[in-house]
Amino acid sequence: MWTSLTRLREPMTLAGVFTLAAVALGLRFLPAEVLPAATGALAAYAVAFLLLALTPEPAWHRRKLIALAAMAGLALLLASLTPRLGVAQVLLVIWVACAVNLMSPRWVVGSALLLNAAFYALMLRHEFGAPLTMTLINMGFQALAGLCVHYARRAEDSRDALARVNADLLATRALLADSARDAERLRVARELHDVAGHKLTAMKLNLRALASDPTLAARDEVRIAQQLSTELLDDIRSVVQAMRDSRGLDLQTAIRALAAPLPRPALALHIEEGVKVDDPAVAESLLRIVQECLTNAARHAGAETLTVSLKNEEAGMHLRIEDDGRMKGGMREGNGVSGIRERVAALGGELEFGTSATGGLRLDVRLPA
Repeated sequence: MWTSLTRLREPMTLAGVFTLAAVALGLRFLPAEVLPAATGALAAYAVAFLLLALTPEPAWHRRKLIALAAMAGLALLLASLTPRLGVAQVLLVIWVACAVNLMSPRWVVGSALLLNAAFYALMLRHEFGAPLTMTLINMGFQALAGLCVHYARRAEDSRDALARVNADLLATRALLADSARDAERLRVARELHDVAGHKLTAMKLNLRALASDPTLAARDEVRIAQQLSTELLDDIRSVVQAMRDSRGLDLQTAIRALAAPLPRPALALHIEEGVKVDDPAVAESLLRIVQECLTNAARHAGAETLTVSLKNEEAGMHLRIEDDGRMKGGMREGNGVSGIRERVAALGGELEFGTSATGGLRLDVRLPA
């Protein structure tokens, strides 16, 4: 419900609603004998337009095409009922704007030409003055509306692509920064162990040699120096061990950075406590798998939420990803899914595909320990 209201507030949808409201006001000038039929046809057109605008894309592509065909037929019906009011001309402009969002340019141009030919024939039948001029003027307005929507759509797609690339860079940077911190911590731990540990061990041996001298063995200073050197060596070993115990790469931050620019689907991320990924190659593969699933859920399933869970199992690590969309025509493996298979195979893991409770895609990846 909330998603439908959000789509209703989009500029193109609002412009269509206001235009239809203005057309409805113009129907009061019609003769009484055609007013009921024209009002019903316009109401049906408005319903088809709202279904087209509010239905999630691309899960219901066929229904949207049916709504678009209904709009074309209703526009021609109104052209027959109200030849002198100009209602059909406005509705055909709206139709072209909607068609550009749904069909390829070739289909839009071909369909628009057929509709305008039918409109021209209706104007000839009603003996409307200068039907060819009127049709050409209408086609000019339709072309303007279609081009505006086309370039707006391209700008929106470019913006989304740029946002995805930026999110990809942020996620990769987060993993690289985390990996660099781990590498630096390991380097410092080695330096402490190799340099300070070696010199403290040498100092302990020298103090032990001094303590073996009967003239120095009874001195408190030698005994205290031996005790301090032993404690310091133990402390350094504890620090080195703590620095070597990596907490793993921060997958949660990287995955959230990937999903941040996408308006849909929302990300529900659950990483079990105790899950640790130290290998940058494994972290990178998990990140790319989630990224591909986010893209597929947004483009092909019309999903609102993508759930990602990562947990430890006896045999290794289990990644489950599922969306609440609805696949049409079954699972078809493209380049993205092939890439997921290759990544999982390179890590020696197993990949399974299934269907979520809502009919969306579910993916299970099991990686060995």
